[in-house]
Amino acid sequence: MTRTVYVNGNYLPETEASVSIFDRGFLMADGVYEVTSVLDGKLIDFDGHAVRLARSLSELDMKNPISKEDLLEVHRELVRLNEIDEGLIYLQITRGSDGDRDFAFPDPETTEPTVVLFTQSKPGLADSPAAKKGAKIISIEDIRWGRRDIKTVQLLYPSMGKMMAKKAGCDDAWMVEDGFVTEGTSNNAYIVKGNKIITRALSNDILHGITRAAVLRFAREAQMEVEERNFTIDEAKEADEAFTTSASAFVMPVVEIDGVALGDGTPGRVAPRLREIYLDEMRKAAV
Repeated sequence: MTRTVYVNGNYLPETEASVSIFDRGFLMADGVYEVTSVLDGKLIDFDGHAVRLARSLSELDMKNPISKEDLLEVHRELVRLNEIDEGLIYLQITRGSDGDRDFAFPDPETTEPTVVLFTQSKPGLADSPAAKKGAKIISIEDIRWGRRDIKTVQLLYPSMGKMMAKKAGCDDAWMVEDGFVTEGTSNNAYIVKGNKIITRALSNDILHGITRAAVLRFAREAQMEVEERNFTIDEAKEADEAFTTSASAFVMPVVEIDGVALGDGTPGRVAPRLREIYLDEMRKAAV
């Protein structure tokens, strides 16, 4: 089945969609993106993603070309047109193209941003076998630029990290800077020691995860103790359990770090419980 995608105000078959070869997203990675999950045909935490999108655009001095209300309508229409029950909607906004390549930004008064959205059908997204088994991760050096709080399309190094993990027979990588874990290649990172959930505090060093915010809120409401501070890979190896959060994987248990099994090498009690709470609460609030 050919997907219907959205490009600059038009719904098109994916085979007919195109953008300029001079688009700055292609030439300069000059763009931002968001990924919103769909469960039961409804959008998960759309408001959070819309707010972060606006912030990312603002941090890059980029014009926001679409209102939150119109963006919601586009998301819903793509879900309908592509008959998505469980899956993802990918949104990318770039600075557009003024018809040539230049390091200097084009005039925002005469150059419209490029807006692209497409769906990915993911049956079984919520009931993922991977979440029952848990993920194995490796640690790698974090050599990304310093503004990881902006959700840009500069994803080359995270992609390389994923491939490093795959080559090592693992599922993902956690990045380490100055001795401390920053985050995963496409997720926020957590360890659990005793009854305490430990995760790095928000700053320019990590993405301000939408799923992170919801999961920590639910954890506190469930009377779980949360400590936001830096932690090392060695500390993580000695943890009772670990997990990651992201819009596409929700809460994913981690069962091995750099070849060291956590606990008995299976998901612990905290991560699966948080996943259960998250999915239940977000389904109730889905739009």
